[in-house]
Amino acid sequence: MAEVDYEVLLEGLVERLAAVEHERWSHWQKYMHGKSVRQADGSLTIPAELVDRWEKQISSGYDDLSEKEKESDREQVRKYLPIIMAALTQQGG
Repeated sequence: MAEVDYEVLLEGLVERLAAVEHERWSHWQKYMHGKSVRQADGSLTIPAELVDRWEKQISSGYDDLSEKEKESDREQVRKYLPIIMAALTQQGG
């Protein structure tokens, strides 16, 4: 059995996961921009009720989130799993 070069494996994994992370971030930005109000100067204003909701989420630990909020986080994590599974499968067999 060939020796695993974990440094190479992890570096490749970082790149693939970074691509998923960028997609996740981009999706979030599109959502935020869509909920915000564009001003004449091009800036965006986030409605106060969204600021309040997001600040509450920011200050909450995962265990304190609602089940709906937790499921939203789980949905995001599931996007990473195929890449992790592929890396584990390649090294496992």
